[in-house]
Amino acid sequence: MTAIGQSDRRFAPKHRGSGMERSLKIWGIIFLSPWIIGFFAFTFLPMVASLLFSFTDFNLLRPNDVQFIGWANYNRLFSDPQVAAASGATLRYALVALPVAIFAPIGMAALLNSHNLVLRRVYTTLFYMPYMVPVVSAVFIWQGFLNPQSGWLNQFLASIGITGPDWINSVDWIYPALVLISLWATGNAMLPTLAGMQGVPTELYEAAKVDGANAWVRFRRITFPMISPVIFYNLILTVIGLFRYFDIPYILGRGQGNPGGATNLYNVYIYRNAFTYQDMGYASTLAWVLFVVAMIVTLILFVSARFWVYYGGERN
Repeated sequence: MTAIGQSDRRFAPKHRGSGMERSLKIWGIIFLSPWIIGFFAFTFLPMVASLLFSFTDFNLLRPNDVQFIGWANYNRLFSDPQVAAASGATLRYALVALPVAIFAPIGMAALLNSHNLVLRRVYTTLFYMPYMVPVVSAVFIWQGFLNPQSGWLNQFLASIGITGPDWINSVDWIYPALVLISLWATGNAMLPTLAGMQGVPTELYEAAKVDGANAWVRFRRITFPMISPVIFYNLILTVIGLFRYFDIPYILGRGQGNPGGATNLYNVYIYRNAFTYQDMGYASTLAWVLFVVAMIVTLILFVSARFWVYYGGERN
């Protein structure tokens, strides 16, 4: 009888704990349910639908006359010269924008991390504030700033004897203009970079100074390895952002790829096929190929991270 009573007392707390765990799980699912419902309703199900559309000739003008055409859209994609042109335009922009998007936050964070800088919090706020401006408003502001006749940038260049280019209407200058507009919102990547720099132990810098290391050596040997996880984080977000880059070139190019098709980036071409030509099946094919390429590039970046990203406490 005593043994049974002891057994009951031994298992009673576990039973109550299990009930509490189930209650916590239920409440956790309840609080997560808005996100779960939103994910399935607005992300997962549309992705499945677009995958199915990619194997059909679905057209928005004739939604009731849809036929399964198999791999025809994918065969068309690899023979479509517009796909090659849009991919080339996206690649050219990426080659200009990616280095700037990675190194500009590092430079801004290094400036703000300087011990001699006064009003550091004010500058940090000012660098971050442009990120909060809506994209459409920002593009209209920059259109005025980059205007070849009345824009402030060309007026400044004229004041020092330089004739400014036609930033927005020139094929040669549209990509630098796009980089300038994107650079305006670099504060979002600057904040985690600054946090990473402020987390580097000062003892490492002091020891390096004692050994005679200059500023460049300290940055290359101490700062960069210690903030490499943040740089990798910004790199992943930047690459994904380049794969989904759409709004700014679409607004500047008026949806037509102006000037000379330079702003007809891959995502703009997807949009034109879907909502200008009403060819939703082919647009879905373009989108899924982009998704696969983005996944492959992201996986390659994660594999490469093991060779240059340092995490504190890890062992080789």
